[in-house]
Amino acid sequence: MPSAPSPSSDFQALYAEHHAWLLHWLKRRLHDAGLAGDLAQDTFIKIFLARSSAGIVQPRPFLVTIAKRLLANHCRRAELERAYLDALRHQPQACAPSPEAMSILLESLQLIDRALDQLSTKARAAFLLAHLDGMSYAEIAAELGTTTHCVKKYLSKANLLCFFAVPDFAAA
Repeated sequence: MPSAPSPSSDFQALYAEHHAWLLHWLKRRLHDAGLAGDLAQDTFIKIFLARSSAGIVQPRPFLVTIAKRLLANHCRRAELERAYLDALRHQPQACAPSPEAMSILLESLQLIDRALDQLSTKARAAFLLAHLDGMSYAEIAAELGTTTHCVKKYLSKANLLCFFAVPDFAAA
């Protein structure tokens, strides 16, 4: 009794008989030999991995169907990649300061810290509550148990000290 053809020999026969035809078919439609070659190979890989080449009655329509699906997937991925790259192009440049700007910023903060050390505890707290927490004069007055008039005096003195503590780096 003759043995049945193996799945491997079925696949080899399918590949040998139809690969050149499928490649030519794809090249005519895509006008891109590289993509056509990739899709032809991917088509046969899909069949090989499915291990189902023995039952294919009409190989060419079957191969075209798989190749079209692979092409559709390729186009979807390419469109997604284009959209992603386009979104990246429209992103603002990174806002991280340069090393020089970072150095100036850190030096300025150290000078402001030294200036704030010259203030009373309430004046320093008023400055920090206003500039770091964004609190209003009334909110600061309630927090510190003082009047809004005192808060205004604290902030005027603190702002003036900080202004003169930091040199104008742009003019240098």
